[in-house]
Amino acid sequence: MLAFVIFLVGLALLFDFLNGMNDAANSIATVVSTRVLSPRLAVLWAAFFNFAAAFVFGVHVANTIGKGVVDPGVISPPMLFATLIGATVWTWLCTQVGLPISVSHALVGALVGAGMAKAGFGALLAPSLIRIAVFIVVAPLVGFILGAVLMVSVLWICRRAAPGPVDRWFRRLQLLSAALYSLGHGANDAQKTMGIIAVLLFSTGYLGDTFYVPLWVVLACHGAIALGTLAGGWKVIETLGMRMTKLRPVDGFCAETAAGCSILLSTLGGIPVSTTHTITGAIIGVGAPVRMGAIRWGMAYRIVWAWVLTIPAAAAVAALAWFLVAAAGFSG
Repeated sequence: MLAFVIFLVGLALLFDFLNGMNDAANSIATVVSTRVLSPRLAVLWAAFFNFAAAFVFGVHVANTIGKGVVDPGVISPPMLFATLIGATVWTWLCTQVGLPISVSHALVGALVGAGMAKAGFGALLAPSLIRIAVFIVVAPLVGFILGAVLMVSVLWICRRAAPGPVDRWFRRLQLLSAALYSLGHGANDAQKTMGIIAVLLFSTGYLGDTFYVPLWVVLACHGAIALGTLAGGWKVIETLGMRMTKLRPVDGFCAETAAGCSILLSTLGGIPVSTTHTITGAIIGVGAPVRMGAIRWGMAYRIVWAWVLTIPAAAAVAALAWFLVAAAGFSG
């Protein structure tokens, strides 16, 4: 059993690494597309703050994932194996074709699919799932509204300023907004994998009678997502930062600040939100007040379809993985 648990921890960290690769676009797309930082410097900047989040924001989201999606009594190592297969396969496929998806929702969908395949609808915990479902809509909407409000405010404040100095100031400020966003991304997304590893250790008796997230799990998960961000999913970065709309430093600052604030508030409330949805909503919100026509809506529709399909697709892959595991006699 110990060997299988170690294998599952490694698989969870691989998923966390892929999370960082896909979501590198969220962290750096704006700062790269505005040419404030080169792609390599941008991923170093984002990866550093992804890891730094380990020491700031607690483990509220990890507790939600570990105890609030599927009945803990149903969870077993084979079920978590099926969950990780479902989430990892869908995330890898979307990263390869350059689609920024919600890796969070891939994980939740896989948990739901594996849990239902093992024990039916009764295994699902409705209150947390309802909160997660609500924030599928709320997260991008909040990002959109905050982005639009910030953009309008900045345009009004800078209405009499010369474009050159404004551009130079916001190139500097965008370093801070990118750091804020990367902190939020690391804080929310790394905790989802922490929740999976912690519930694995708890269900196999390695945590004793009390559910908690060990420090080594916190550091390992933040390290894995930071390395994934450092590796960079370059096709996804191109899609989100260069093919959605053309951004200026002031746009990037407003989008990152809006998305970062929204994600950090959700993290402190223990709500696993989609960082992808939030930053995309913020980018569109920033563009809406001045140039809706500049947004490439065909690309936006492709991204939305990937969002819609993520939960059912990851759930289906996880359910199939569970049935294969059960058929092989490893469903205990």
